[in-house]
Amino acid sequence: MTPEADGKTLASRFRKENNLGDQPLGDLVALIEQTTGIDVAVLDVEPDEHGMTMRDPDRNAVFIAIASTKNPMRQRSTLAHELAHVLFEDWIDSTRAGWDERTPEEIRADVFARHLLVPVGGIKEFVDNRSLVDESTLSAVVQRFLVSPPIAAIAMHQADCITEAKKTEWLALTTPALAARFGWSDQYRALQTDAGQRRAPQRLLTRAIEGYMEHVVSAQTLATLRRTDVATIEAELLDAGLELSDLKIAWADPADLPDVTVDFKDLEEAGEDLTG
Repeated sequence: MTPEADGKTLASRFRKENNLGDQPLGDLVALIEQTTGIDVAVLDVEPDEHGMTMRDPDRNAVFIAIASTKNPMRQRSTLAHELAHVLFEDWIDSTRAGWDERTPEEIRADVFARHLLVPVGGIKEFVDNRSLVDESTLSAVVQRFLVSPPIAAIAMHQADCITEAKKTEWLALTTPALAARFGWSDQYRALQTDAGQRRAPQRLLTRAIEGYMEHVVSAQTLATLRRTDVATIEAELLDAGLELSDLKIAWADPADLPDVTVDFKDLEEAGEDLTG
């Protein structure tokens, strides 16, 4: 099979196995964590870094990291791209040269991301309800499926909704321009704010909060994971009704100590021997 066919097939299978239908996907970080059990983190990194997948072969542990950004559509496609590498088990040799190569694995991951985020069936159903397919339709697809205009245009062309020429024309459009033209700039700014936030892996935070409530993990540890201050963490947990458990130290309660019988006979006999 070709990278195009492989990527499309796996995207369809992933949606089917997780009962996602052809509808737009919401929070991709939460979706990946809940469906795969993989930890995902959103980190502050260099501007030219987008995402990477790491694997510890000894523990068979997989971790996805993506960049915080003001480009929410790119962040979503990066997440889907990295998910493809995990599902295809594209574990890359870190000593390999030519990182800029568009390898079959990279092409396949891009195809998977596009079909996962914008399934052809979903596009057909959405666009077929419109009497005219123009830039406002493209804007609606971008806004609904939360993908870039180029990805939306390619998907619309594959769904036979637009011509090759129209697809090529729309590849040059940007999300901010469409949002400004068709009245959803406020939503786009909200998406930018969300994409720019750091996020620690949810499972890691869950375990850390449990440890905090059992007096094993400090509030400072939670603050470090969340990249915030201790006061904010403590206020959030208090507002959520999460209180520290009673700290019980078994050996500190005399009532819990067992009865002990002490026989001083040997000591008394030893004393008599010393004085005798």
